Parts: sequence; structure tokens; C-alpha cells
Amino acid sequence: MSSSIVARTGRHLQRYDNSLRLVSGCIPYRQDKTKDENRIEVLMVSSPNRDDMVFPKGGWESDETVEEAACREALEEAGVRGILQGDSLGVWEFRSKSKQEACSQEGGCKGYMFALQVTEELETWPEKNNRNRKWVVIKEAFALCRYDWMRNALKEFVKVIEKGENRREDEIPKNVNKEDKPMTKEDEDSQLMSNNCHVNESRGTYGIMVPASILW
Repeated sequence: MSSSIVARTGRHLQRYDNSLRLVSGCIPYRQDKTKDENRIEVLMVSSPNRDDMVFPKGGWESDETVEEAACREALEEAGVRGILQGDSLGVWEFRSKSKQEACSQEGGCKGYMFALQVTEELETWPEKNNRNRKWVVIKEAFALCRYDWMRNALKEFVKVIEKGENRREDEIPKNVNKEDKPMTKEDEDSQLMSNNCHVNESRGTYGIMVPASILW
């Protein structure tokens, strides 16, 4: 069964910062409750035509925010939707694998990575035929990461998960009733975004608090 969602192709909307291609991605995660131990697992995907296991990432385009790009890549490459947590884990500059041997600036990238708490895992997704996906514990993810910048992003992920605090009920904004009004193009775009993932507006606050022992 093929996916009804179509992955974006081409780079006509690609954002650049000087000579660096802007990239957005995420580390999808879940709390595994199927075994005796509750552990944090992260989702990795295989690179097309290579043995690499990576986190979902791709070009940040001009008609979307950096958060929307991260959510889109998670959906296209890994077939997951969820809650994008807080600010980015960081920004890293790296070279595209296919261009790493080149002596020019071609292939230079600037990547933003986020943490995505997965709430839905699809059976079919746009790049299913080109990628395998695998849930792994943190220790295995470090072993699978072949790229220093991605390993550093994972280190930042571990830090924020370990420091995460449950939001107190009195910190959650109460719903405010609004007058009904016709849906604008901006409203439609926001609704489309919410279908892919929800951005947690409480910056730097994560939805779960876990002891370090269950990360490994």
C-alpha cells in the first residue's frame, strides 16, 4: 500500500545562509513501555543506497518555518508525527556525505535539530521504499551515529531529557474562546501543520522527566 503523502523534491525553495544549505531535522523519541523496563528509545532511518543510520533531516524551504521543516522530514523519511519539543537542540555545520571529499564549499550545510515526541507511527510513508526505520536505545544510537555533528545533537538530546520537568497544571494556558471567523489561507496552513506535528510553545520544557538509568 502506497502513501497518499508525497515527499517534496527539488531545491527551488531551498534556503541558504551564504554558501551553506539550511537543513532541519529531529530526533524522534518515545518512552518504551512494552518491556519490564521503561526506557527512552529514539528512531533512526537508513540512508538511501548506504548503510548509514541517521535521524530524519532535510532541506529547510522558504515556505515553511524551521519547525515545520523538521516535522515534514520526520513524516517523509520516518513516517512519524508528534510533538516538537521546545527550542532546537542546537545548530551544527557539516558537509553533505556525498560532497565530503570535495575541496570546495559545495555540500556545506547548516543544520538545526529538534526533539520530537512521537505520538503516531504510520504504516506507510513517502520514503518507505527507500528507507528502513529502527527504534533503538540511546547507547545503540550513539554506536550507529557515524557523523560527529549528529552524535553531538544526540548528546544535547540526552541533556535536555535528563533535565526535563513535568509542567505544572497552573503553567498550562487556559483555553480562550474566540469569535468564529472565516478560515484564512494562514489558518489552513496552520491546520496542515498541526496534522504533521504540534510545536510545544513552552520553550525548553519537555513533557516527561526520566531518571538517567532508563536512557541506556
